[in-house]
Formats: sequence, structure tokens, C-alpha cells
Amino acid sequence: MWNLCTVIPNVSSTFTFSVQPHPFLNFVNRRRRPRCRVTMSSDPQNAVVVGCGGVAVDYLASVAAYPKPDDKIRTTNLKVQGGGNAGNALTCLARLGLNARLISKVADDSQGRGILDELRADGVDTSFIVVSKEGTSPFTYIIVDNQTKTRTCIHTPGYPPMIPDNLPKSSLLSALDGAKIAYFDGRLPDTALLVAQEAVKKNIPILIDAERPREGLDDLLKLADYVVCSAKFPKAWTEASTLPQALVSMLLMLPNIKFVIVTLGKDGCIMLERTADSPSAEEVDADTLLESLELKRNKSVSTPTCIQSLSVPSLLQRKCYPLLLMWQVPSAGI
Repeated sequence: MWNLCTVIPNVSSTFTFSVQPHPFLNFVNRRRRPRCRVTMSSDPQNAVVVGCGGVAVDYLASVAAYPKPDDKIRTTNLKVQGGGNAGNALTCLARLGLNARLISKVADDSQGRGILDELRADGVDTSFIVVSKEGTSPFTYIIVDNQTKTRTCIHTPGYPPMIPDNLPKSSLLSALDGAKIAYFDGRLPDTALLVAQEAVKKNIPILIDAERPREGLDDLLKLADYVVCSAKFPKAWTEASTLPQALVSMLLMLPNIKFVIVTLGKDGCIMLERTADSPSAEEVDADTLLESLELKRNKSVSTPTCIQSLSVPSLLQRKCYPLLLMWQVPSAGI
């Protein structure tokens, strides 16, 4: 059975959260990620999560409007803080109380030391991050356009890049010891594949954060149990004409994955889940399913909600019982 879910922020959870403001901390004229302390009523039992991927320093420059060629403009705001998909994800997990271990690489420069300090301050285990004595750490210039509410990222990779030889077998086994899940953001492809292959041997579930097609990502996706991707990735990767059809194609092309989630920013997210009695591709009218969920959207709600469709009449005649879930984001904000 296919389970299609649409998510619109503010979903009820088995966890309850207590959020308290936390002041910015300074690192050599840098500002850390905005922090909040989160208390979970359900103890995660110090579960171990291993992440492999990118870390960086982000220079976020907000501007009134994106500059034209040869323009000189001023920022309306400037922040310098840690970034990188893997760094961000593992930071969130550490703040939620999980044991987050990160495999990545930085240089022994001011940016690299700042990245490590910030991750450690948030409780991320950085003992598996390789520090190169020479070279430069990754960094990204991010232009935030206040007019169009978009951002443009200009990334400079770290040098020298991480290679499998940088991660001794003993360190790899130690990083994966006791892990409940392994997270990959598609960066460091050769090293990531090595870590993923070892995770498969140990029956550790694999989650891929697919932002866009990258070198080596296809090999990682073949090993994945779960995929979370950006709004543009499914259609770009499958060449399907619509987003729902692209999600179905991903499940067909990747027979090992249990579900795929596509994030839609302020519009929430959509999840398509595989169940034991999944129908054939011809029986799944994902576009109709999504349309049925859109009709159930309640724009007056003040909290994120999950919209679920157990079945669609036209599909029942074909013995197809899909489940569509939709997370709805309230228009008034959270």
C-alpha cells in the first residue's frame, strides 16, 4: 500500500516541547546559530545518531533587493554562524537530547576552529571530524533578498577534500557503534559511501537528505531506508511531470526505501510511504490523492496539522488503498 502524507507545520507529536529563549554566544567575532533549549517529555534514551556530510561557516547578508550586475549595495543585516546540512541536522538532534556524532572535515584555521567550538557547545560529538593541518575550511556566502524572500548561496568547498583514507577503519567502527540511524546529506561522496556500506552491514537504517542531484548521490540512495528531499529534487531526479508522480517514481526506482518526504517551506511537506501491500504504479493516482488533501486544508487553523486521506473512491474500485498525509502550515504563522 502507498501511504501519501501531506504535512503542514504544527503536528501533534509523541513528544512535548518546552522552548525557552537562549542568548547568542560569541566566537571570535562570530555569532552562533540562534539557539533554544528544548526539553522532551519522552526520553530518547540517549539514542546515537551518526551523521556524515558538510559543515561550514555561513556569512548571511540580508539586502533590500538582489543586486544587479556591477551594483554596489549595503546589507540591512549580517550574521556569521555555523552551517552545512549535516552540521545543522546533527546540531538539532543534539539539542533534542540525542547522542549526535558527526563525520566531516575542516582545516586548522579560524573558521574550522569556530565550527568545532560551536558544534561542541551544542553537544555534538566532534571526535570523528578530521582536522587538516593545512588548507581551508568550507564557507558559504548567502545573499538573503528581503524583497523576494529568497536566498542565494555561493559555496566554497573546503580543501583538501575528505577522502576515505582520512577515516581509519577503527574510527569508522567506533562512530557507528550503537548507532540507531545514519544520516547523510550527499556531501563527501566517497567517504559517505564507505560509511553507508558499513552501516548496511550493521543493519543501521540510513536516511538521505537529498537537496539536489550530486556526484555519488545515486549510490547512496540505493542504500537508503528513508529519503527527505527539497521541493525541486523529486522532479529533477526522476524527470516526472508532477511532484506526486515523482514521489511515486522514487519509491519504484528505490525499492529499499520505506518513505520519501518532500519539504515545501511555508506549505509544509508531503510524505509518500510504502507499506507491505503496495499497489503497482499503474494503480496509484498520486495527483488525485494530493488534490483530495488540498480540498481538506483548513486555512483558519492556528497550529500545524496533519491531513490524512485513507482512500479515494475512484481508487477503491481498483483495489488501491493509499494513505495521503499532509502537513498544513497555518497562514497566520506558528
